[in-house]
Amino acid sequence: MSLSLRDQMLKAGLVNEKQAKQATKEQKRQQRLEKKGAVAVDDSQRQAALDAMAQKQKRDQELNRQQQEASERKAAVAQIRQLIESARLPKLDTEDYYNFVDHKKVKRIAVNTVVRNKLSSGSLAIVKHGGGYEIIPRDVALKIQERDARRIVLLNIETEEVSADDPYAAYQIPDDLMW
Repeated sequence: MSLSLRDQMLKAGLVNEKQAKQATKEQKRQQRLEKKGAVAVDDSQRQAALDAMAQKQKRDQELNRQQQEASERKAAVAQIRQLIESARLPKLDTEDYYNFVDHKKVKRIAVNTVVRNKLSSGSLAIVKHGGGYEIIPRDVALKIQERDARRIVLLNIETEEVSADDPYAAYQIPDDLMW
């Protein structure tokens, strides 16, 4: 059984019974005066504790915000990966390549004539994925662009077929024309 500080001091002989009673009496008198408001209460420790709690709460809120942002970024990356993997076109093994620019470097991807025309017209797009490049439909590319625009390497503006006021509408572009 633990002894109170008063009992420990008496047992050790540091104070006598009279001094202990006087200290208890003085402590009760001080509490009574504080309740009545006659004596100014020393709030410096209490205020310091409140300030420390407020600072800790601010730090905790900042850490929670950072953790939430990190989890949102991670979720967006997972969504992008899932969108690309579910919508990507199969890799082609052809001798025909489509050239595009990524970070000031010319890259190329194997395509056939249909895919080349759709890439040029804007109905297909090229995105970065897993250290390589994938071809995906335009609607999926737009969803990815909402989450992370840096993943989109090539997304041409979708062209309309022929407008009514086009002066060159009567002229056909040769099929064998290669840029």
